[in-house]
Amino acid sequence: MKVKFCQSCAMPMGDEDELYGTNGDGTRNEDYCKYCYQDGAFTADISMEQMIEVCVPHMVAANPGMSEDEARNRMREYFPSLKRWKNG
Repeated sequence: MKVKFCQSCAMPMGDEDELYGTNGDGTRNEDYCKYCYQDGAFTADISMEQMIEVCVPHMVAANPGMSEDEARNRMREYFPSLKRWKNG
C-alpha cells in the first residue's frame, strides 16, 4: 500500500477517512487533508512559502533530531511537486 500525502501540506493521510478533506457534496477528497480542504475549498488562502512555515513545527515534532532549517529546506524541495503548488 502506497502512502498518500496531502497535495497541499504533504501530511501522510493513510486509509482512514477522518484525515481526508471533503468535497462540496460532502464526499471524501482524495487529494487533500481535512486541515487544508473542507467543503470543496481550501481552508486558507496562503502561499506555498506560508504553508511551509505552518508545517515546519509539525515536521520537526514528527522527526526527532531534525532542525527547523532542515525541515524547511526539505519542504522547499518537495512542495513544488504537490498538486496545489505545481505551476504556481
